[in-house]
Amino acid sequence: MKIYHHPLSGHSHRVVLFASLLGLQSDLIEVDLKAGAHKKPEFLALNPFGQVPVLDDDGVVIVDSNAILVYLAKRTGRSEWLPDDARGAATVQRWLSVAAGELAYGPAAARLITVFGAAYNAEEVIGRAHILLNKLEHHLTTRDWLAADHPTIADAAIYSYVARAPEGNVDLSAYTAVKRFLGRVEALPGFVPFVQTPAGLAANA
Repeated sequence: MKIYHHPLSGHSHRVVLFASLLGLQSDLIEVDLKAGAHKKPEFLALNPFGQVPVLDDDGVVIVDSNAILVYLAKRTGRSEWLPDDARGAATVQRWLSVAAGELAYGPAAARLITVFGAAYNAEEVIGRAHILLNKLEHHLTTRDWLAADHPTIADAAIYSYVARAPEGNVDLSAYTAVKRFLGRVEALPGFVPFVQTPAGLAANA
């Protein structure tokens, strides 16, 4: 099993994290985004969208980080991570949509400004980040995990960009329930940390 990734990509990290939580052995192949390796013909043959991560499971190629989480949960038969029942599956999917929407255009976008030099409006995306964090704080005040009474792929999908939100000048200090959630994920057997960068608020940490 190969995972094409970049160490500073939160989308990549959620896949690397989940594979490790499952105890899967994988070869990590770093894609040099700065050098444009993701736009080269050999990589585009794997993912025409030119994005990491990409999973190559003995010739079965899966692209999109959330799709890879679903694939790995199904491939290993680990229904505790992705429930088989309709309501449970839908609840997890709701958070995968948040990961692809509010998370990507809030905390992730804010971090793209400071870490990768993206030309987003900082005030706008930081504002979006806090809207999402307030929702997460409210949700997590009465529960330990996002979608069930145990960890699911929803938690793996949300963790990385929230954990590194301070790198995008998004202050987590007021979100005690969110910080406890991050700690619970970090305590899971097989957890692998997301590389930290000295950017944004993290530069003074």
